[in-house]
Amino acid sequence: MSEISISIKEILQDQARSLKLRELAGSNGLNRPVKQKDLHRPGLAFTGFTESFPHDRIQILGDTEILYLRQLDKDSRRKALNYLLHFEIPCIIITGKHRVLKVMKELADEKNIPLLSTSLSISEISFLLTNYLNTRFAPSVRIHGTLVDVYGTGLLFIGRAGIGKSEIALDLVERGHRLVADDVVDLICKPPGVLIGSGPDMLKHLIEIRGVGVLNVCNMFGVRAIRLQKRVETVVELTDWDGEQDYERLGLDEQHTEYLGMNIPLIRLPIYPGKIITVIAEAIALNHHLKVYGFNAAQDLNRKLNARLRDKTRIVDYLKWDDE
Repeated sequence: MSEISISIKEILQDQARSLKLRELAGSNGLNRPVKQKDLHRPGLAFTGFTESFPHDRIQILGDTEILYLRQLDKDSRRKALNYLLHFEIPCIIITGKHRVLKVMKELADEKNIPLLSTSLSISEISFLLTNYLNTRFAPSVRIHGTLVDVYGTGLLFIGRAGIGKSEIALDLVERGHRLVADDVVDLICKPPGVLIGSGPDMLKHLIEIRGVGVLNVCNMFGVRAIRLQKRVETVVELTDWDGEQDYERLGLDEQHTEYLGMNIPLIRLPIYPGKIITVIAEAIALNHHLKVYGFNAAQDLNRKLNARLRDKTRIVDYLKWDDE
């Protein structure tokens, strides 16, 4: 598995506006790779204690670090910064509205280490940048399937080519639900263990219907009919009907499938001509909502049956030797 990395230049291209990032110095080092999603505040590194210093992370300077540097004399300040800039760190981000020290710019240019600033507070930049890096570094996989938002539940339809995944999605869209991706679905696992699905940029909002061709769902049905991404909550595997197959009848034995280490509920749905799959898909989505809120119809029926059997047995036992 190849190592994931992202350059400082890419971060600026993607997030400069939302993170309010401004380039101050070290422009020759913008191609430096970031290989860790975690951030770090140098702290003790300025005092020379660098034994366990994580130099491969983006370094964030807040009020504490800047005030510490300002109270040092000129020589001590340069020495403290050299402790930090001695390492091949990806970049430094100064938070808040501090005036950047001249020596920091000089050393950043000298060592080709990007020096950036943001008007955001350290908590704000840490939250937003961590969220962005978590997404960029998240494990991902591309699968063949169709993802639809049905009543707010992400249903991922899988099955052999030509079984009708796209046709079901189109029918669901016509009934007011929202297409996320057709044919190709990109899955990423975001903390804390959430599986998110989306479509490739080239295929966004497009759906392929065999015999008709490619349709643009957004243009045909409007923006209400599409979503850019959705959490995958249930996988519906479409299979050809087999009269000899023993299919699940009650739903007590819940099945799961795994993507990126995540166990997702799996429903194997046999199909045949005339079967109204879209209504069943809506029922699957609504049933998932009920389970989330603590109600499971199959388990509820099982409890009632067991209670009825217990009551019947009790009555039979009570009356067994009643000869009155």
